[in-house]
Amino acid sequence: MMKFRFRRQGTDPQREKIKQELFAFNKTVEHGFPHQPSALAFDPKLELMAIGTKSGAIKVYGSPGVEFTGLHADTTAVTQIHFLPGQGRLLSLLDDNTIHLWELVGGAPREAGGVKREGVVYLEEVDCYSLPGRPGIESCSATRVTVLLLLRSSDLLCVGTEGGGVYFLELPRLSLKENQTLLQDQIIQSLPDEYRCGKSLGPVESLQEHPQQAGKLLIGYSRGLVVLWDSTTRHAEQLFLGKQQLESLVWERSGSLFVSSHNDGGYSVWAVANGNNVVHQPVSSTIPYGPFPCKAINKILWRTTQTGSPVVLYSGGMPRASYGDRHCLTIQQDKEHVTLDFTSRVIDFFTVHCVEQDREFDEPSAVVVLLEEELVVMDLRTPGWPSLPTPYLAPLHSSAITCSFHVSGVPPKLWERLANAGRAQQGRQPARGSWPICGGKNLAPPPKNQELLLTGHEDGTVRFWDASGVALTPLYKLSTANVFHTDCDPSDDPQDPSDDPDLQQEEEEWPPFRKVGCFDPYSDDPRLGIQKISLCKYSNKLVVAGTAGQVIVLGLSDERSAHPVDVSVVDLLQDREGFTWKGHDRLEPRLLPASFPPGFQPLVLVQCVPPASVTAVALHAEWNLISFGTSHGFGLFDYHRRNAVLARCTLHPNDSLAMEGPLSRVKSLKKSLRQSFRRIRKSRVSGKKRPVAAPTSKVQEANAALAEQEDVAPIQRRIEPRSADDSLSGVVRCLCFADTFLRDGTHHGATLWAGTNSGSVYAYALEVPGVGSGRACERGGGGGEGGSGGAACVEAVLGKEIQLMHRAPVVSICVLDGRGKPLPDPYEASQDLAIAPDMTNAHSVLIASEEQLKVFSLPKVSAKTKFKLTAHEGCRVRRVALVAFGSAAQEDYCEHTLVCLTNLGDMHLFSIPGLRPQVRYDCIRKEDISGIASCVFTKNGQGFYLISPSEYERFSLSAKMLTEPLCSVQLDRALEPTPASDSTTPPPANGTHKNQIGQAAGRTEESPSALSSPILDTPLDSPLSCADLTLDSTGEITVEDVRDFLTTVDEAENNLKNIKEEEGRSTGILIN
Repeated sequence: MMKFRFRRQGTDPQREKIKQELFAFNKTVEHGFPHQPSALAFDPKLELMAIGTKSGAIKVYGSPGVEFTGLHADTTAVTQIHFLPGQGRLLSLLDDNTIHLWELVGGAPREAGGVKREGVVYLEEVDCYSLPGRPGIESCSATRVTVLLLLRSSDLLCVGTEGGGVYFLELPRLSLKENQTLLQDQIIQSLPDEYRCGKSLGPVESLQEHPQQAGKLLIGYSRGLVVLWDSTTRHAEQLFLGKQQLESLVWERSGSLFVSSHNDGGYSVWAVANGNNVVHQPVSSTIPYGPFPCKAINKILWRTTQTGSPVVLYSGGMPRASYGDRHCLTIQQDKEHVTLDFTSRVIDFFTVHCVEQDREFDEPSAVVVLLEEELVVMDLRTPGWPSLPTPYLAPLHSSAITCSFHVSGVPPKLWERLANAGRAQQGRQPARGSWPICGGKNLAPPPKNQELLLTGHEDGTVRFWDASGVALTPLYKLSTANVFHTDCDPSDDPQDPSDDPDLQQEEEEWPPFRKVGCFDPYSDDPRLGIQKISLCKYSNKLVVAGTAGQVIVLGLSDERSAHPVDVSVVDLLQDREGFTWKGHDRLEPRLLPASFPPGFQPLVLVQCVPPASVTAVALHAEWNLISFGTSHGFGLFDYHRRNAVLARCTLHPNDSLAMEGPLSRVKSLKKSLRQSFRRIRKSRVSGKKRPVAAPTSKVQEANAALAEQEDVAPIQRRIEPRSADDSLSGVVRCLCFADTFLRDGTHHGATLWAGTNSGSVYAYALEVPGVGSGRACERGGGGGEGGSGGAACVEAVLGKEIQLMHRAPVVSICVLDGRGKPLPDPYEASQDLAIAPDMTNAHSVLIASEEQLKVFSLPKVSAKTKFKLTAHEGCRVRRVALVAFGSAAQEDYCEHTLVCLTNLGDMHLFSIPGLRPQVRYDCIRKEDISGIASCVFTKNGQGFYLISPSEYERFSLSAKMLTEPLCSVQLDRALEPTPASDSTTPPPANGTHKNQIGQAAGRTEESPSALSSPILDTPLDSPLSCADLTLDSTGEITVEDVRDFLTTVDEAENNLKNIKEEEGRSTGILIN
């Protein structure tokens, strides 16, 4: 057989310039809630909030779109954060006992959206300090920092330690003032003998500065002692002899009293009066949830108001026996008392209140509570203290994320209807208060198009997020649980307490709990989990598919509706004998009419049998068709006429694992061992030549002879074909609708393509009334919209069946038009929303398996070009997308590019249809399997992947499309610009640590196929097409078995005699 080898040529400078204008990799912003938060701070002057995490990240937030990120050099937990008010500086204390100083620094002017933006600032670490050990003490625990206090003057930092000492650092230089160090021994000498008792005072638990008299500090020790220390005269003014273990301290605004909280669940009010050096008893002491033993009150705040009654806020204090497992924060003022009940642990909280010295009262307006899994803000000005909706930091993982789907260029009408449906879901009137964290200014230009990110969740919900900008904002939530009878139906719930006086009285008993927050990790039924989502933005049709084989078609409605949902059952086994489903049962649908709120409402439920998890869906709203696949096969359903068009079983006789389901735990140990030994035996003989089965045709005989003679090129890896009887080989991996040429080169029509785990591709010719040309339209006749007769029904006929030689799983299938570009989405061409596809030149189909990318011509299905990714790179394809990259230099220049994400976490970009490597980027750590599996691409060159259960990392592969924070802050000090070399690129997002950062530099491929030129609008068969330049048949041969079911026997025999002729259509085609 002839081998095609092309001479390596030098790099084309013009093409390299075009690549730089098209491609650039950046990790831009992190959406969602920080993973494992550990510290919280607030700057009342700049109105900025900072959150530290256990991975060493610091995130600063202001008004929506204002975000700054920083990352410590070590992955050490941040235990405390403190702002220097108004200066744009903050201090962080790490778990390794180091103190770090961060600053907002000015960057060079940047161009965003065609406009030059000045005043952009970034967060940067400028200094670090660690307390030295005390002389004569070997252990460093004595100087381990327990608490930090920044004085109002912002020039001195007080540091409390485990050894009971208090150290003073000068700011912003972080230098120790040794002459002011206060050791515990000095305090013990002032104590009465009966209180001293030879015991240590314990670590410093709290430091608080006097609100009216600068330089006076409250020092609280763990044993319970509180000292009012005058740092100017260096003596203790007053001693407060507490007898209960101390947790926290807070001053009352006037400075005449302070409050201490303790580990017995109580708090005490102490009076600060002149002339009384030793105070033995507090003014009052209260255990709010006593008298039984209670948990500690970890933190308490006391805020004064004009009404006279202070607002008291504290976390913890619950009765140990009854509610010891609750995560609570209590708000009380006079007779009003609310116990906020959260579903995750309280990390810290602060109030937004008046801080001006000349004001008499605090007048708190809001309380911000940082929980382990979400952020909750309560409006303290509105009666009833309602919660405020969060414009960002929403918990994406309120139920575990199971899938995602991105929609770009959302029509304004759809956006408005979704927003209205989301507002209607809030029910009661929202709080009157505004978002209290509103510092900084967002310099980013407004988005040109609205973008939606849809996330499917374990509890059967689909959440719609506004992904147009830096802040990911919740827009609307859809629940599919009300379509089914579940274990926790509303009809089975106990009676509403508001309807029963006895229940209401019982509910009002102590303590007065109120459920707050939306984080709910528990699912009523795991079968409700959403696995696949598809949305048509033009017809407002949505398809969601779940774990128990349920496929729901929904339509958008602005009014509440009560109607039954049509149910259709599709048997994918097709009465095949010998298979018994051992997995979970299907969900029981509601047969009676159910009430559905405004928004997406179910139209029809398609239930796959067996009820295995849905692995692929495709929606073509213009044809009113959906396709769905499971581990058993795939089906085609006409949701307009409510009838199943096709059901195809893809099971291999040995696919017994496919019958057990993802929720089954009864897996055969014998079978696992048997399969392991089979793989071992195969690997032992893998170096030998592959045995060739008895040829059934002359074509296969020729292929077998060529396969035996072919040697592997030294630069390629030998790829062994996978066994046909591997478990789960029938899993349907991808589905695709296309209007293309499948029967012949003159008549195009609707088609359905399906790819499986065993490398099989099925192509069906569809007879859709009114779609296609020639025979399709003639047979479709005049069946109108509502026609239900046989002539108007959709029909499916198997056209082609392709078997990839290595049986690698098919990841993606996409049909390209005569110009080598992807076909437009449904309705785009018919409504002139996109350029109509080229139907005059030959189409092609791009099939991406885990091992290679290959383009076949249509309708004859002969290979045009390929790229063997596994053989060349040693990786496997995990995600594939066709992306339109716009040029950053030329407004009207655009290239369609194939983006591949591999199991090693790197991105490979290829031109289409030539499959010429363009550039490669390292994006995700190869160990981050969940991140790679969750990756979703946008159509304009951006993408999202999960870096934690609660966070999406947003990245961009496009030099033109970039969604990143561009913010400025008005500071009390002059901004110090960073060096020019550092300011051109902002610090990367910090969800991934330093071993991942710095991988953004792309590497241009050096392979012979890396020669590039601008992609021209040329047919695939044209001499100008790069498909003709990249065909490389060196190395091992790949032989696909293509079976054509649309030709007659005579045609097949004739084609066998003319295999080498270009117009031939054979039953078996040799493809290199």
